[in-house]
Amino acid sequence: MEAATPTTVVLPTTGWNDACEQVAAQLRPGDELLVVCDDPCESVAERAEEYSGVRLIVAGEPKGCSGKANAIAAGMEAAETERIVWTDDDFYHPPDWLEGLRADYDRQGPTAEVPVFVGRDPLAAVLEPTHVISGTLAVFLANIPWAGALVFERGDLEDEAAFLADLRRTISDDGLLMEHVEFTTVARTRRVEIGGSIRETLENQARFVQIVRYHDPAGLAAQGAIGAALTAACVLFPLPAFLLTTALMAGVYAAFGIRRWTFLAAYPVALAALPLLCYGLARRSFVWGGRRYRWRSKFDVAVEADHE
Repeated sequence: MEAATPTTVVLPTTGWNDACEQVAAQLRPGDELLVVCDDPCESVAERAEEYSGVRLIVAGEPKGCSGKANAIAAGMEAAETERIVWTDDDFYHPPDWLEGLRADYDRQGPTAEVPVFVGRDPLAAVLEPTHVISGTLAVFLANIPWAGALVFERGDLEDEAAFLADLRRTISDDGLLMEHVEFTTVARTRRVEIGGSIRETLENQARFVQIVRYHDPAGLAAQGAIGAALTAACVLFPLPAFLLTTALMAGVYAAFGIRRWTFLAAYPVALAALPLLCYGLARRSFVWGGRRYRWRSKFDVAVEADHE
């Protein structure tokens, strides 16, 4: 039987948590888990000693990029294997998660799973249908990589040094990776809770829109056209639009195994599609992970502490 290719898992986080535990338990000999923090983290350093192949990587404060992009770049530079997995700490990693990504790469090369964003506050819950369309369905159909669960190899990058340099001057790690590596997206979903307050949900909305703005302008134009058509249809033909959008959303939910009542919010979300897009474009800054970012162009980012 052929030995498994050694794999490095890069996991940005703020401290040791369930995700670290789950991934560490799935490592094979030769694998490594790099838990990447902004600052030295005693909890990670202590727990890493209990597992073979687990290391703490200190990324430092981001300068001109997001904290996530900075952490991924630091993890990539510290990785000692050819095969790389990126993941996040905000969803459950089942015991076969890492093995599934290994098998995906051996079969079809660079591969990503898809998220299902579940709202933790009332506004985030109501907006779930828009995230299912843009963050689950569109990601799957367009083979867009999601940084929460993806695998690729260094050789898939034409110029790794240039990629890492660009990563340290932008916001979106997976948005940038999409431009460098061609992925296959599989219909395995991971439930990710987002929001928590109305303000946090609005900040997420601004960030999601601006990621599309800078990394997929054609997709943004399509979103605008579709949003305008949906808003007009919902205003002009309210009852048929309500029935159609609700039925279609129920079908999408079923296709991805999403069992949530929030498909019933499809009509109001469709009605608000264009205003939500305009809101995200109008914002001059947004808050993510305790930092305020001013994203002036794809590679022009100002980072500030969030004092609100």
